[in-house]
Amino acid sequence: MTAQQRREAILDALRESQRPVSAAALARRFGVSRQIIVGDVALLRAGGASVIATPRGYVLERQRDGVVRRVACRHRPEDMERELTIIVDNGCTAEDVIVEHSLYGQLVGQLSLSSRYDVGQFIRRAMGGGDRPLSDLTGGIHLHTLRCPDEAAFERVVQALAEAGFLVE
Repeated sequence: MTAQQRREAILDALRESQRPVSAAALARRFGVSRQIIVGDVALLRAGGASVIATPRGYVLERQRDGVVRRVACRHRPEDMERELTIIVDNGCTAEDVIVEHSLYGQLVGQLSLSSRYDVGQFIRRAMGGGDRPLSDLTGGIHLHTLRCPDEAAFERVVQALAEAGFLVE
């Protein structure tokens, strides 16, 4: 298999998967190192492919139905799981987290969390490593891009976040 064939096969694997696919899993599948996969994905992106890196692996950006809205939140690091659970329990997906950095401007971290399982995996990873949430850079203030099936679901999230004291208005 040539490098170009492998990159096409990576895109096929991402198209077929309903879940994020890790670089390690792709490396095993194609018999190459994880770094080769990371390089392949960088070349695919440079060529225009909409490959998104999430905390759980790569996904292809897909057009989905529903509404996309942003909310501004503020909470302590220990409240991150509760905040994300509120979002997914009300039927929405936390697509990303966004903070404003004085040097770099807007920083975006891809999340793609749409279930309690996704949130749990993310929290375990967040607590297991030495990394800190982006919101630590801004005293807890951050934005989330939410994808919701309809306006009613978005309004439920807003109300629940406000009741929890997480919503910045």
